[in-house]
Amino acid sequence: MTGRECYHCKQWIDEGEEHDCWTTTEAALTQELSEDLQDAWERLRETAVSFGDQRIYASHNSIMFSRKACYFFVRPKRNFLEVCVFLGRALKAPQVRRVDLASKSKVAHVIQIRHRDEVEAPVTDWLQEAYELSDVLASRATRTGPNRRRNPDRRRKKRRPRGR
Repeated sequence: MTGRECYHCKQWIDEGEEHDCWTTTEAALTQELSEDLQDAWERLRETAVSFGDQRIYASHNSIMFSRKACYFFVRPKRNFLEVCVFLGRALKAPQVRRVDLASKSKVAHVIQIRHRDEVEAPVTDWLQEAYELSDVLASRATRTGPNRRRNPDRRRKKRRPRGR
């Protein structure tokens, strides 16, 4: 039989068969989690849903939570849930494993969740802050636009040729 092995997932694909190993679901990413991690995931998702209107979707190895842009995502691992929260400031707290500058206005915070009881304040407060910040940043982007000059009335001055 002719076919090929997928470079990413190592699955055998017969000739003419469609294959998309990048598409996944929440259930597929969370199905093999331990009972404690399943409970933590459910509490984390319920907390995020309580904030209001948003889009929740699976993408490759992560489950994304976004309004106009992603405000946090979860990467299910074997022994913990890796939660990455985007805030407008850097945090110093024992729950935060790593802090990275994600853009001019966002700072990414990596948190490891191992049990349902860890999904409480201050983690839930940070998620709420990220949810609200996402809306503020989106309104700023629509107001100024990515390629617009700050002062459209300002005109460029004509340059005089040198040497005259």
